[in-house]
Amino acid sequence: MAKQKEIKTNAMRILDRMKIPYTFQTYECEEFIDGQHAADLLGLPHEIVFKTLVTVSPERAYFVFALPIDAELDLKKAAKAAGCKSLAMIHVKDIQGVTGYIRGGCTAIGMKKNYPVFMDESALLYEKIAVSGGKIGLQLTLTPQDYEKACRAVFCDLTR
Repeated sequence: MAKQKEIKTNAMRILDRMKIPYTFQTYECEEFIDGQHAADLLGLPHEIVFKTLVTVSPERAYFVFALPIDAELDLKKAAKAAGCKSLAMIHVKDIQGVTGYIRGGCTAIGMKKNYPVFMDESALLYEKIAVSGGKIGLQLTLTPQDYEKACRAVFCDLTR
């Protein structure tokens, strides 16, 4: 019987290349589901699962934010962290063109370009966090410090 080849996403290949340890979990999903549903399917506590949001400044600069799935991004705090006057969420239709990933599978690790990445400081409360693995139905688990290293993230207060 032939061994099934493990499919690696760009994010996984980058972590491998950087020798950053991680584990992954998959779940059955045909289309976008929110982070809460994904966490529930995998039996993960909501507070350790982080979603990835992409914003744009009036000058068309993009910034990436990772925050707990149950939290809401405070755009004023986000703009301050990014050094901008204001930020707006990008349109769903623009996610793949800007990041290279689709909605529900977006991660700061391995985007098309190296956008500035900011992670909510609450991640530092946990030994491990879970983030999207670069496709729908895949979650990566790694330390917050390794996430920081993989995408040059800056920790700060981002939520309301």
